[in-house]
Amino acid sequence: MAMRKYLFLLIIFSMQIAPVPAAPITPGANIEGLDKRVQRIAEELRCLVCQNQSLADSDADLAVDLKNQVREKLKQGASEQEIISFMTERYGDFVLYRPPLKASTVLLWFGPGLLMIGGLIALYRRLRARVAPVPEPSLTDEERARATALLGGIVDNKNNSGKTRR
Repeated sequence: MAMRKYLFLLIIFSMQIAPVPAAPITPGANIEGLDKRVQRIAEELRCLVCQNQSLADSDADLAVDLKNQVREKLKQGASEQEIISFMTERYGDFVLYRPPLKASTVLLWFGPGLLMIGGLIALYRRLRARVAPVPEPSLTDEERARATALLGGIVDNKNNSGKTRR
């Protein structure tokens, strides 16, 4: 009797831990070459949720929906370029994993490099300022005479090394 309870609990727990497929399988999904075309297009499009992954790499619900939308458009006879154009019109250049170089994306392309160059220049200047020798202050004859008078003749005027007379 006790063994049946443990077996029942084991079955219940194993059912809850079973893996669930990430994308729903649609009927007729295995049309020859369709999966490869969907994959190729999904690699060109950015996941709008993850932002640093392509649709092909993402398991987000929106990414799955967009991949299914790409699949449906391919079934309807749309070309790969038409699908990419449709997605770009709908979501903007941000949806492209490799956005085109134009006025609105210049900072996206060159911003990281400019920031790195600016940082290196700032670092170079900072290090140069640290290494630069501090110039020794030089006194005019008038300042030297005043210092001698203030110190009461302790410093030798002829020897500027700061040695004292004894």
